Amino acid sequence: MDNEQLKKRMNELTWKFPHAYSKADSGEQQSITDFSEDYKTFLNQTKTEREFVRYAVELCEKNGYKPFSAGSQMKPGDRMYFINRDKALILTTIGKRSLCDGLRMTVSHIDSPRLDLKPFPLFEKNDIAYLKTHYYGGIRKYQWVTVPLALHGIVAKKDGSTVEIRIGEEPADPLLYITDLLPHLGAEQNEKKLKDGIKGEELNAIAATTPFDPESEEKNLIKLKFLDLINQKYNITEKDFLTAELTLVPAYPARDVGLDRALVGAYGQDDRVCAYATLRAELETNVPEHTTVTVFADKEEIGSYGNTGMNSDFTLHFIEDLCRSCGADINTALRNTYALSTDVGAAYDPNYPSVFDEQNSCHINKGCVLTKYTGARGKSGSNDASAETLAKVTGIFDEADILWQVGEIGAVDAGGGGTVALFVAHADINVVDLGVPILSMHSPYELASKADLYNLFKAVKAFYK
Repeated sequence: MDNEQLKKRMNELTWKFPHAYSKADSGEQQSITDFSEDYKTFLNQTKTEREFVRYAVELCEKNGYKPFSAGSQMKPGDRMYFINRDKALILTTIGKRSLCDGLRMTVSHIDSPRLDLKPFPLFEKNDIAYLKTHYYGGIRKYQWVTVPLALHGIVAKKDGSTVEIRIGEEPADPLLYITDLLPHLGAEQNEKKLKDGIKGEELNAIAATTPFDPESEEKNLIKLKFLDLINQKYNITEKDFLTAELTLVPAYPARDVGLDRALVGAYGQDDRVCAYATLRAELETNVPEHTTVTVFADKEEIGSYGNTGMNSDFTLHFIEDLCRSCGADINTALRNTYALSTDVGAAYDPNYPSVFDEQNSCHINKGCVLTKYTGARGKSGSNDASAETLAKVTGIFDEADILWQVGEIGAVDAGGGGTVALFVAHADINVVDLGVPILSMHSPYELASKADLYNLFKAVKAFYK
């Protein structure tokens, strides 16, 4: 067999995932750039679940979506939204076919690792007022010190009203900040294991450093200074913190990374990168064959618990109401439904090769990533999608010329992680994970490929079509 025959046979029998930019012509590259510019604007405006829901609903209403009303008459092309406690959202577009033929469903989560304020957060020590935090989700604590932080959230009043707080995002705003030791005095800290270098109870953010009355000898006047300033701006007192939802998030804006501008750097891309792609795909789906259900859930980073997380029945109840309104049997609809659990993948990082299986990892700039199973070690806590489901989904992608790849979360015994796919599968739905590879996942500043994001958008759009 000569070399030409050998190469031909190799091309017939072997497979290698192509680079995104080897497949994208100039028109496609411009579309990738334009899409990512809108995405960066979105990221800067939606650093919490509540901010995402508000942003998405405003966009949906501009595109003809109406509040969902169970029992109302529905026809193909009708578009509706359902808000769950201002922290989760479901969108739907009614399709041509009966719901008994199954839905086309995606589920993203819109929460991200962060530092929540404790219920009684404010204290003063040695002429500095601090805010105590309790970290949310899986973070590496050492990454969150010496980072400019913004305060986001709401205060709920007894009369049912809420006060929205957002400090640190505008150029003229003050920031909050958690200190670290200088290297000259860090010898003891340097001897600790990385996970112990910063403790949870040391994640206290500087809130103020000047007294309310410099001439008074009363105690806690710096704490009082902070309370006075926030009272003037938001009309709240220390007692209001007890029932508030307040969090510290990185104040960095989304920016291009690399001189080729191929990557986006930003906080919260796990999982708002997938949420944005599915939101845009839903908006561009007009009268599909199958009814779409696009879910944006809360609490994934802490196990999907709570009544806004996928471990609750809020999505199932919505589908029940939808089927009842359309005269469809709920069990038949669920059994015939195909879903994408759209969550990010751990991109192969050449700086840390020992925790990855390079051949079975996803790589940046090679398209959206299908993950057959997640979990830890022996696939614990995984959905483990069937071969039939994978073939169905990849067939749709290939027909639409989507750039996709496959990837596991890392080497088998290195650790692991999960998604909401197992909760979707629990409802007797065919589901597989699809997302975008992320570098520095769960850090205050994550990296994603613009091309991978755009291919995820195209993939979900094709799936819905």
